[in-house]
Amino acid sequence: MRALVQRALRASVTVDGEVVGEIGPGLLVLLGITGSDTESHAARLAEKVLALRVFPDADGRMNEPLGEREVLCVSQFTLYGDTRRGNRPSYVAAAPGDYAEPLYEHFCRLAGAKRGIFGADMKVELLGDGPVTLLLEYPQ
Repeated sequence: MRALVQRALRASVTVDGEVVGEIGPGLLVLLGITGSDTESHAARLAEKVLALRVFPDADGRMNEPLGEREVLCVSQFTLYGDTRRGNRPSYVAAAPGDYAEPLYEHFCRLAGAKRGIFGADMKVELLGDGPVTLLLEYPQ
């Protein structure tokens, strides 16, 4: 399971011209799932996201966790795109939708995340809060 986590001033996801999820300050999580991922992987990754100390403290250092801020999670099978051969990514490592969707929903529930619509053509908008982007993977 992979997550690209971006600190956000605000973020939203739109499907067919309608905003289906949006947050103010918090984290935008792009979540990729592979066929060997389990509910325990989703739980561990959700715990990690919630505990990340990536927000500035009183001294301006990245030292504060999410706290009362929000999480927006978007399913992102392309995090498992393999471009080692050729120029067209291969997505064979990404879990099929019927396997990935319940794990995505489980992660979102545990993280208290607002969400996009799994499998939809989503437009994601982000106003990033500094260049703070992390790639998390579990299991490593």
